[in-house]
Amino acid sequence: MTFQKNAIPTFDPLKLKIKLLSTGGDRFQSFFTPASDVFHINRIEDYVRFIKVPTETDVHPFRLTLFNFIFQTKGHSLRTKGLNTYEFGENTFFFVPAYEITTHLSGSQDAEGYYCHFNIDLLTSDYRIKDLLADFPFLNFNCFPLITITDEVKDLIMPLLQRLEMEYKAGEKCRFDILRTYLITLFTELKPFVQSVSSLSNNSAYQITEKYKKALAQYIYEKQNISGYAEMLGVTPNHLNKCVKSVTGKSAHDLLNEMLLLETKVLLTQTSLSVSEIAYRMGGNELSNFVRFFKSKTGMKPGEYRKMVNPEL
Repeated sequence: MTFQKNAIPTFDPLKLKIKLLSTGGDRFQSFFTPASDVFHINRIEDYVRFIKVPTETDVHPFRLTLFNFIFQTKGHSLRTKGLNTYEFGENTFFFVPAYEITTHLSGSQDAEGYYCHFNIDLLTSDYRIKDLLADFPFLNFNCFPLITITDEVKDLIMPLLQRLEMEYKAGEKCRFDILRTYLITLFTELKPFVQSVSSLSNNSAYQITEKYKKALAQYIYEKQNISGYAEMLGVTPNHLNKCVKSVTGKSAHDLLNEMLLLETKVLLTQTSLSVSEIAYRMGGNELSNFVRFFKSKTGMKPGEYRKMVNPEL
């Protein structure tokens, strides 16, 4: 799977703009230009000097319709992507492809760098999507999100980001061909620093566990039993469970429940579906069982969680 436009509503550019403006008010108005629906870039330090990060809505799972990345030049961040948590600091990029669930758990107030999001269509006017994802694996759904560069390469990359920022701030005069060219140049500079899962670990249990996590992210609405995933991965349910347990300390069923919970939180906060409808989507559960499951994991009922995170729904 690369990326998917599933039927679950998400934060599109307009909703993301509303979210940021509701957080920072008029102070963030200057962050947005007519190009924002297709491309956006801003300095992290300009964001954190206005508000304490992460915000209340940041620490809950959300999904964007846009590809996005941050480049941290100072400070540290703790973020999730799917079921994995990543802590990173200086000289590091963190990529999140469109439609993948992410959470911003924490970040230092001295953080500096860049945040950028873009519509993939900006790049595919010159690239076939298949070739684009092959050339730049960090844009793939379920990719390994971190790319750490050297100080020498940072000196080459910063002018690219500064040029993107300058063009973006041109407003009505912003040229998409310039944005496209500099983004592709940036991604090309990052390619030598890309790590694959196989380079991170040759352990077979680790490999199977990572494949299982990716399968959960892709098929959680279709499969809610361990045997289905084990069959997909070509292993027995017992072997899958042993692999997951040895790598994470959790059972395969624990991870399945974590993914169910992630998707449920997104549905509660980014859609107007009723709790009963969400229960049905997440495996056709009886409402009472669904509420009991959610409360056992969060300490509150689904409706209470929705009201806390997004009172407008």
